[in-house]
Amino acid sequence: MISRRSLIRGATAGAIAAPLTGLLVTEAGGVTRRKAGRAAAMPLKIVNNSGEYGNGSVHVYIVGNDGTNQVRVTPEGELKPVSLGDNGGDGFTDYAIPLAGSGETTLQLPEMSGRIYVALGEKLKFKAVEGGDGKAALAYPAAWVESDPNYGVVHDCAEFTFKSGAMYCNTTMVDMFSVPLSIRLKGAKDQTTGTLKSGARDKVFQDVGAAEGFSGLVIDDKRVIAPGHGMGAGKFAEDYFDAYIDEVWSTYSGKDLVVTTNAGKFTGRVSGDTFSFTGPAQVSFNRPSTKDVLFCDGNLAAPNDGTTGPVAAILGAALNRTTLASIADQPTTDPAEFYKGSSPHHYVKAMHAATEDGKAYGFAFDDVAGFASYIEDGAASEITLTLTPF
Repeated sequence: MISRRSLIRGATAGAIAAPLTGLLVTEAGGVTRRKAGRAAAMPLKIVNNSGEYGNGSVHVYIVGNDGTNQVRVTPEGELKPVSLGDNGGDGFTDYAIPLAGSGETTLQLPEMSGRIYVALGEKLKFKAVEGGDGKAALAYPAAWVESDPNYGVVHDCAEFTFKSGAMYCNTTMVDMFSVPLSIRLKGAKDQTTGTLKSGARDKVFQDVGAAEGFSGLVIDDKRVIAPGHGMGAGKFAEDYFDAYIDEVWSTYSGKDLVVTTNAGKFTGRVSGDTFSFTGPAQVSFNRPSTKDVLFCDGNLAAPNDGTTGPVAAILGAALNRTTLASIADQPTTDPAEFYKGSSPHHYVKAMHAATEDGKAYGFAFDDVAGFASYIEDGAASEITLTLTPF
C-alpha cells in the first residue's frame, strides 16, 4: 500500500506515484467511451446533494500522478500529463470536469493516485509550473493563503490511491474544511465515511470560531483553515502547544512511557530535550515545537521504516489529542479521553464531533487507532463522492 500520509502533507504534495492508466466517461444515454490501450477503471459517481449549488455550478478536478508525470483527467476522459502549455492567457489551466445537467454524474476512475477536487460557484485556478526535476508540475490550491488565486473560491477535496483493483481513500480536513463530503466505497464490503450530521457545517464554523485562540481560523463562510496554516499569518499562536509539550517532557523525565506498535512495545524516558525509546529498536525524538505537532513533521517526522515511523505517529496523535501527559500507555483508544487539558485541539475536536461515525482526518496522524475518515477495499468495484447538505 502507498502511504496515504504522503498524500495529505500539503497542497503541492497531493499526488502519489501509480501506474499509467486511462478513464472511461459515461455520457447521457448510457454511452461509454473507452480510451484504447489503458488499464481497467472503476466507476466514480459524483452526487450533488449540497442544497446550495446546482450541478451547473459544481466543477470537478481529478489530478495526481502516474508514476512518471503529474497528470490530470480531461473532460473527455483522457489521462494526460500536466504541461506548461496547459496554462491559458490568464496564466492558469482549466482542468474542470462539469457535472451532468441533473442527477448523479458517472465517470470512471483510472488506476492512479491523487485528489478529487470540487469547486462551487467558480472554477479553480491550477497553475502548471516547472518542478525541481525539470518536469511540468502542478501548483495546487492553497486556500489558507490570502494571496492564493483560489482564496475566494469555495472548494474542497477527497484523496485516493487506486492501484491493482484496490482503493484507499479518505475525506480530509488536514489543511482545511469547507465542503461537506462523504465517500461510499463498494467492493468486498459496502463502506461509507465522512458524512456530516445535519447542520454540522455551521456547527464546525461556530465551535471553532468560539474556541479561545482558534477564531482567526474561520474565513467568513468559505472555510475553516487548520491551525498549522494559521501560524505565521497571525491567525494562530505559534506556541499554542508549547506548555503542553513541556508538561509531557516533565512527566516522562520521571517515569516510563510505553508505546505499542505492530513491531512490539517501546519503552521511553525523557532526558534533557530527548525522548529515547528502547524495544524492537532504539529510537529517539528531540523536543517538538507546536508547528511539529500540528504538521506531524520536523521532530515528529515518521519515516516508513516500521520502527521510528509508527512511534512518531503515535506520539504525534497523542500530542494532538492531548492524551500523552495523562496516559502512559499509548496509543489511547478511548475518544472520551481526547482534547482535554489546557491546550485542547479545538479544530480537530470540532471535525470529529461533526461526523456521523465520529471519524475525521483532522491531522496527518489521525488514523492512529482508526479515527480517520478513511476506508479501503482490496476488491473495489465502485466509489461515490457525495456533496452532502450544507
